[in-house]
Amino acid sequence: MSSEPIERRISYIGDRLRISQCSLCGKEYFGVRNFCSSCGRRSIGKMQTGDLFFEEGTLEECLRIDEPTNKFRKLAPYYYGIISFRNIRIPGRLTDILDSNVDPNELEGRKVVPRFRERYEVGKRDIIPTFSLAFTFSDEYYPYQRFEKICPSKYSERPGIVGFAAYTSRFRIREGNVERSVPFLDENSITAAVEAGKLALIQSRIPNELITKVYVGSESNPYAVKPIASKVAQVLALGEEDKDSLTQGVDAIDTEFACKAATSMFKDAIALSKFEDSFTMVIGTDNSQAAPRYEKGGELDFFVGFGATAFIFGNKEVAAEIEDWYSVTSDTPDFWRRDGEKYPMHGGRFTGEPAYFKHIKKAASKLMEKLNLRPQDVNYFVPHQPNLPFPMKVAKELGFKEEQLLPALQVGKFGNTYSSSSPLGLVAVLEKARPNERILLVSYGSGAGSDAYSFMTTQKIEELKGRNQFTVELQATSPFKQFVDYPTYRKLKEGL
Repeated sequence: MSSEPIERRISYIGDRLRISQCSLCGKEYFGVRNFCSSCGRRSIGKMQTGDLFFEEGTLEECLRIDEPTNKFRKLAPYYYGIISFRNIRIPGRLTDILDSNVDPNELEGRKVVPRFRERYEVGKRDIIPTFSLAFTFSDEYYPYQRFEKICPSKYSERPGIVGFAAYTSRFRIREGNVERSVPFLDENSITAAVEAGKLALIQSRIPNELITKVYVGSESNPYAVKPIASKVAQVLALGEEDKDSLTQGVDAIDTEFACKAATSMFKDAIALSKFEDSFTMVIGTDNSQAAPRYEKGGELDFFVGFGATAFIFGNKEVAAEIEDWYSVTSDTPDFWRRDGEKYPMHGGRFTGEPAYFKHIKKAASKLMEKLNLRPQDVNYFVPHQPNLPFPMKVAKELGFKEEQLLPALQVGKFGNTYSSSSPLGLVAVLEKARPNERILLVSYGSGAGSDAYSFMTTQKIEELKGRNQFTVELQATSPFKQFVDYPTYRKLKEGL
């Protein structure tokens, strides 16, 4: 590891909170060690490695930093402390705290859970530093959940979804009856992707080493050239891990097609499941971009949100089997961001009839025709949700009733989360669905295209629903949500 760049070495240890344990005396250390300081030479070659990423710790000591160094100035004031895990004590930063009047002494003794975040602010030409030495209280917005792996064994006739989860932050801006999710300063589309993937693993109980491919769809990657998926694969330890070369035996791919960057890959993940005895993860993640509302193109600023969704596909322990799919595409430039521009532009009224409505109606109609389905044969209709009026109008025009649409309609609670917009609706529906119910998902991506999928739930859905406490409904109704004003919203939106 000595030949690795410093940021690479730090992220390898800190992203997963890697630890070493002596197999002779049981002593544990934070970081990767070749020998035990107690057992000396006898322990060489007998050190075992692990991590604390899925565990819960205790905040033992805490203090408030009021005057940090330059790299932490945007976070000031912030809280720092010593966190204990079993016999290991490590330093860490408390995150998701805007209130600077909290007494640090009152926080000590509380349980905390690791969160994957940016470490500090860097220049635009630098690598974004990340770690999981950031913590939130497990009795608040983001609960601790144990990751209990199982060995999947029950094959399904048709492949499909074996795990699903969504992640949005605790911060919201509320304008009228509409709420929108807002990232904290140290969050971005990469950190949200990791959180969603982590939750999907916890819910599915699929061992992370069995996931041999991961797709991450986004249009707000903080990098113009560097994948999100490689970071997700390392932090979640997907595929077979080679600790000597610090690599993962997994194929990690980024995709981009506006708001259908993730759903475009559902069919690829399903196809892989037919030929490989392994699993594929598909993530949609975005810190949805919009210019401030007082600038040109700022109309989008009334609708954008933040969040990620993750789905695990396979042919074992399937909770929602795929029936079929249909995709449509055209060169309809209703939304775009030129290279080098910070914020996207849109085509105004052009984004409606010739863009959103045409593609969604065509994809949905063709798939229903292919499967010989009528609207009444569908239990849930899940369309892309750029705002409230569009999905309600397209549902009506396709012949669906409100009760078929409303369980999926999440844009009024979280805003338009772009690549995780229709997937967020799908997660919300899967959390409510019963066995043998049909779900019609129709995504939309500007530029333009739609993917329509028909899923049929199985008996397995009941078991999955009870595993993830951090549901879409909990995130929407949590008493620990924190509302911010518009200036704070813009500050958080821009990030570190």
